[in-house]
Amino acid sequence: MHGLILPPSRTFAQLTTLARERILILDGAMGTQIQGLGLSEEDFVGKGSGCACAHHSDHPQKGNNDLLILTQPQAIEDIHLAYALAGADIVETNTFSSTTIAQADYGLENAVHDLNAEGARIARRAMDRATATDGRPRFVAGAVGPTNRTASMSPDVNDPGYRAVSFDELRIAYGQQIRGLIAGGADLILIETIFDTLNAKAAIFACFEAFAEHGQRLPVMISGTITDASGRTLSGQTPTAFWHSVRHARPFTIGLNCALGAAAMRPHMAEIAAVADTFTCAYPNAGLPNAFGLYDETPDETAAQVVDFARDGLVNVVGGCCGTTPEHIRAIADAVAGQPPREVRQ
Repeated sequence: MHGLILPPSRTFAQLTTLARERILILDGAMGTQIQGLGLSEEDFVGKGSGCACAHHSDHPQKGNNDLLILTQPQAIEDIHLAYALAGADIVETNTFSSTTIAQADYGLENAVHDLNAEGARIARRAMDRATATDGRPRFVAGAVGPTNRTASMSPDVNDPGYRAVSFDELRIAYGQQIRGLIAGGADLILIETIFDTLNAKAAIFACFEAFAEHGQRLPVMISGTITDASGRTLSGQTPTAFWHSVRHARPFTIGLNCALGAAAMRPHMAEIAAVADTFTCAYPNAGLPNAFGLYDETPDETAAQVVDFARDGLVNVVGGCCGTTPEHIRAIADAVAGQPPREVRQ
């Protein structure tokens, strides 16, 4: 990959130095916080108290959380700020579904550049506000989700050879997203919730195409998701196989998020920590959802499990995924403070 010979960004060196000194803190769930706002369809499209969206669609938008970047920017900025003040060193942009592939469900493919560029700018404003408060440096991770299509498996049980998306379609869509995130000032790129490593490979390829145009290489965080008790991703890889499939990208971190609470995630993180020659990152859910799809694990309960990751030398970056709140992140940050970061084997 031609992008690998590019000079690293200033942020790359800064983050590397910090990660060698202490365990870094990632933020928690965006969706949980948005749900708590109780927004209506009119709020999502920016009528009333919001900002009118310049991109028209005939589709309903309630549930399109990424659109709030354009229609409720202050609400999103305040969520980012709350996580930063709770102890997060790195916050993720609200761009999990900001690709043309995912936004096609809402008829907003044309909004992708604005979603990503503004998403990064909003997060940067929040981080600058937090740094002005306490002097600590903060970083913006451009969040790149898996899309709602898979390149490795057929969605049609009667046609196992069929694919709903191609590698090049994913590469192009991810490239648009990543260019927008870079334009908005993202410090690093986080390819997350990976259930199909071929999708992740397309995102990695797109990263380095964008980095070549940018003239600098940004840190890339790569985070897979183990979908069930089999200990494999949806496309069938073990954590070790997943690492070897993306190792060529020389990521800043490799790790896991979503699907599992900390207790169930631990053995899979231990497997990655044993083989990876880079920093590791874990951000589990607040346990497993209850019968109503809600998460009951308290901040102290989550933090007590995550600190065991740190005590056992498994992690360099920790945070929270579904169901976690600023209170969870504060408890995690307090719990791991003073714990040494995992030593990266060479």
